[in-house]
This record gives sequence, C-alpha cells and structure tokens, in this order.
Amino acid sequence: MFLPKAPPYDALAWAKMSFADRARLSCQAWAVQGYGSPLGAYIVYVLKIALYIAGWIYFCSFSPGLGTWGTISWWFVPVAFQKAIVWSLLFEVLGLGCGSGPLTGRYFPPVGGFLYFLRPKTTKMPLFEGAPIIGGRTRGILEIVAYASVLVYSVLCLIHPAPGFEQFLPIIISLVIAGILDKTVFLAARAEHYWVTIVVFAFAQNWIAGAMIVQLSIWLFAGFSKLNSHFPSVVCVMASNSPFTPFAWFRKAMYKNYPEDLRPSSTAIAKANMGIVLEMGTPIVLFTAIMTGSQTVLYLGLGMMVFLHSYITSNFPMGVPIEWNFLVVYSGFFLFGANPTITPFQLESAPVAAFLFVFSLALPIIGNIRPDWVSFLLAMRYYAGNWAVSVWMFKEDSYKKLEKLTKTSGWLYDQLDMFYERKVSVGLVSKVMAFRLMHLHGKAFQKIVPKAVKNFEKYEWVEGELVAGMVVGWNFGEGHLHSEQLLRSVQAQCGFKDEELRCIFIEGQPLGKSTINYRIHDAEKGLIEDGKIEVADLKELQPWPTK
Repeated sequence: MFLPKAPPYDALAWAKMSFADRARLSCQAWAVQGYGSPLGAYIVYVLKIALYIAGWIYFCSFSPGLGTWGTISWWFVPVAFQKAIVWSLLFEVLGLGCGSGPLTGRYFPPVGGFLYFLRPKTTKMPLFEGAPIIGGRTRGILEIVAYASVLVYSVLCLIHPAPGFEQFLPIIISLVIAGILDKTVFLAARAEHYWVTIVVFAFAQNWIAGAMIVQLSIWLFAGFSKLNSHFPSVVCVMASNSPFTPFAWFRKAMYKNYPEDLRPSSTAIAKANMGIVLEMGTPIVLFTAIMTGSQTVLYLGLGMMVFLHSYITSNFPMGVPIEWNFLVVYSGFFLFGANPTITPFQLESAPVAAFLFVFSLALPIIGNIRPDWVSFLLAMRYYAGNWAVSVWMFKEDSYKKLEKLTKTSGWLYDQLDMFYERKVSVGLVSKVMAFRLMHLHGKAFQKIVPKAVKNFEKYEWVEGELVAGMVVGWNFGEGHLHSEQLLRSVQAQCGFKDEELRCIFIEGQPLGKSTINYRIHDAEKGLIEDGKIEVADLKELQPWPTK
C-alpha cells in the first residue's frame, strides 16, 4: 500500500546507463506502470479533497443560512459561490492545491507555497528582474508582507457574512502587488480563473454573467489548445498513469505496438479527438442552452461537463488539479444550472467587459500564437501537451551546491530516503524521465542531449518541474518558472562551474508554426546553442534514440 511499483529493471544499474538505454527502459515501464505511486499517495489526495470541501463549508457557515452539513440547497446561493472562489484562491496560493503532494515530487514536506512565500531569502521570480527594490532574486520583507496580505484579506473576506466590493478589492490589489514582486505567487493563486472572477465580483453589477464568461472561456480555450499533434501523447501518458486503468492490456492499447513502438495508437488518437470534442462542446452546448432556454440542452451540457471532469479527475494527472476540477463542476451547476435565465450578454458593465476581453479572450489567443510571451495558465492551455519545458543536468555531485539556497524542500532523493531505501527511490524517480520523453515535445531531447553534454552517464537528469518545486516552492507545468531567469538566479547564488550544470529549455509550439524552439545553457558560460526542430519529424520518433 505504501511502496511504489518496482520498475522492471535494476534501478541502481539503470542510473549508470546511457541516455538511450535509460530512456527506453523508463518509457517502456511507464507505458504499463505509470509513475508507479503507491495506493497511499492517492489516499492523501482524497483526504485533501475532504479538507478542501470542509473548509468551504466552514467559511460558508459565517453567512446566515449557509454551511449546514445536512442540506445542499444553500450551495446555490450566490454568496456560497463567491466564497468557493475566494476559498479556492486561498487554498491554491497557500500551496495546498495544484502541485502539492507525492504525485508532483513533493514527499517531505508535501507542500511548498506558504513555506517559501513567508520565508526570507527564498528564491523568487520577479516580474521585472533586476529592477530596483522589486526585482531582487530573493524574498525580503516587502514580498512577505505582500503575500501575507493576500492571505489576510482572503480570510477576512471568507468570514464576512456578505462579502462585497470592500472585501474583494483588497484581495485583487494585494495579489497584483505580490505577483509583480514574485510572479510565482500570482500563478500559484490560479489567477487566470479565481482572481479574474473576483474582479468580476467586485466591479460587475451582474457578476453571474461575468463569471459565466470566465468559465466558458476556460473550457473553450482548453479544448482549442488541444487541436495539435501533441495531445494524443498526453492521452497515452495519462491513461498509463491512471489508477483506474489497472489492466495492462488496456494501457498497451494506447500504443501502436508495445513495447517496441510507443507512438500513440489509433485508439489513443480517437480518445484524444473525443476529449477535444467534449471539452469544446461543453461550453458551446451550455451557451446554446442559456440562449435558447432549452432545459433539455442544458441537461445535456451539464452531463457533458460532469463526464469530462470525472474522466480528468479519475486519471489523477500529474500536477493533480483535483480541487480545480471539483470547483469547475460546482461552478457549472451554479452558473448555468441554477441561473439558466442569465446570459453573458447581461454583464452591463463596459469596463468589466473590456477586462474580460483582455484576460478571457486576448491573452489566451496571444498565448497560443506566442507561447513564449504568456504563461500556459493565463493562456488556458491546460494539458494540451504543448508547453514550455526544461531539463537540468547536474554533473556528478554538483547538485549539492543547491544547498546554498534558502529552501524548505531538500534534494528529491533526500526526501524519498526518509521513506524508502535508495534503490526504491531511484526506481520511482526514473519514471519522471519517461513522463517527459513520452510527450511529443519530449522526443526533441534525444536530438538535443548529445549537443548539451558529452558524457551523459556522469549527469543526473532532473526535470525542471522538480527544480522549480525545490527552489521557488511551486510547480504546475509552467516551464517559464524554471527557464533562464531561474538559472540566472540559481547561478548567482550557487556558483556552478563550467559543465557542472547544463540546462535544456524547450518552448511550446506556436499556433500556425511547424517547429519548436530550444536553447542549451551552461550555468556559468550562458547560451551554448539555440535552434528549431520540426514537430512533424518528432512524430516519427520513438521516445528514445533508436540509432
């Protein structure tokens, strides 16, 4: 129950193999085992969901008539929805939601978030790097006060019987300030959803109409972003990792010819297409329902929504945005099921409409065209398989220089060694390499790694997500949090020598372009090489080098 699945190879011997052999063995293992997390890891997330729901009910109890455990009718009272959004923002910005727990490489402590954001000298990612006062590399009193303000104002809003403009505005302002000082905080709050909706609460007379726009946009652009060559690989990786697909034959069916050909099968491609239709279809059907007043169409849209998010949740995708999926389903029932007579066109506020045009339309479009400019979260490109990613390669024991950083989380193996013997720890972490390589963009690494390091056997391959988790305290697929800016900060504090730390940064594929861009950096020397790779060429490759 508490031991991960052992990979079908000697983990300690695996760690000394060539890149090609490591890649092949770990990918073949992932295809039938997934990450291999023990059952106890999933129990942690079930308990966390219970905490999330209980917290919402508790804060609702401060409003008369709300928060009773025996009934659900109060769930659809407007103030209950408002508190659900504010509580979700608080839960996430504390580090308790996305990116927490063992499925995201956090073992001890299982969270980052507030353990970093309230601690002096921890590494931060300022929006204006190098600017006086606000652009420093590490956290000081200003950053701590700004972050603490978000927490305090959120709690004050949640315990207010009927929060309004005076309660929402301080949250809005304090999160912007905290985000300028450290963009990690803004992203960790899932601002593209919760902060934008709180702005609607504060400034829109008919805020339900505005919240509808936010939710419809999230579904629509999440589906739109999956209209690419990358998403079938995401389906493969997710299906292989799901605890609810226990049969090896089903996992193998996701691939053309396991174990030799791990490209997506026709079954995986069909599932991917069905997922896109469902994700884009849900907002279209719900919008049609409220515009036509058809109860039948409304029920269809709500049914599609439940099926979509139930499937996502059952896969326990890496990053584990379980609370977000629960909130989205609740939002669907509140906004569209309980308020079917309201439409997005009843917003009745030109300034809020302009604000939503920027955050719920323009930024997602720009983020698809120029993914290097906009976070994939602000662009709503969730699980599209087309993100900025990185790999950090530490030569021999050079990783120990990270101990110079102020941080709460230790080296990953040091965390795992508290629970498992080293062989078990290495076996589990070996699958992280497979997770990256089995995505379509991950196949680019087999072309880039030989350019980045000469003797791969001497290097420790570390996923950039895990580096961000250790260094800045939060990670949820945002590759821009562990790209050049973080490398510059780490180098300034740790002082790696030539070849001790090599990083590969890959950007997402822009809409309308056929290539992805990559950069190779040495921590001391800087940029070594940059270039482009045709995505069509990657589709023909296995996740490991075959030549």
